[in-house]
Amino acid sequence: MAINLQKGQRINLTKENGTTLSQACVGINWGAIEKKGFFGGITREAVDLDGSCILYDSNKNATEVIYFGNLKSKNGAVRHSGDDLTGDINGNDGLDNEVITVDFSNLDSNVEHVALVLNSYKGQDFGTIPFASIRIYEGTPTNVREVFAKYDIANDASFKGHVAMVMGVFYKRNGEWKFNAIGDPTKDRKLQETIETVKQKYL
Repeated sequence: MAINLQKGQRINLTKENGTTLSQACVGINWGAIEKKGFFGGITREAVDLDGSCILYDSNKNATEVIYFGNLKSKNGAVRHSGDDLTGDINGNDGLDNEVITVDFSNLDSNVEHVALVLNSYKGQDFGTIPFASIRIYEGTPTNVREVFAKYDIANDASFKGHVAMVMGVFYKRNGEWKFNAIGDPTKDRKLQETIETVKQKYL
């Protein structure tokens, strides 16, 4: 049964059958912003959120960044599904708009932290974006085998006025990977700033 992650909650990546999850997908879902038109109709404003994955070594140095401009790590252990420029225009279709896939078994041995961040490319306020959420699951972007955990980020007033956030960090402890559900908005405006914020505050 999936865990509804709360801020600050840490979980290990153990499945229901006792085996460890070797590959996880992080799916990000969001909708277009609905606005009332001049004549009472509803217009929808496209939303461009960017999910990114940053790999850090034991010295907290960022070794690789996987994002819309670099869709996979050098060894292919982390892959990004591609840039979604609009969000769900016609309401929530239940599908992830962007998916980041992490294969823990193939990560370089020097990687100690895998951070997941979200930035609003156009500077659209998180507080105005409907049904934004993340989920962690076993499978591939097109084949969800088992949802491992869910984290709802849409219904939190603390995101209002922010355009960047740290979703969470996978971290290696005694050779095993665990997940820290952070869900904190930051004051950053750009991805490079968020990369530094993760290093300073969350590793």
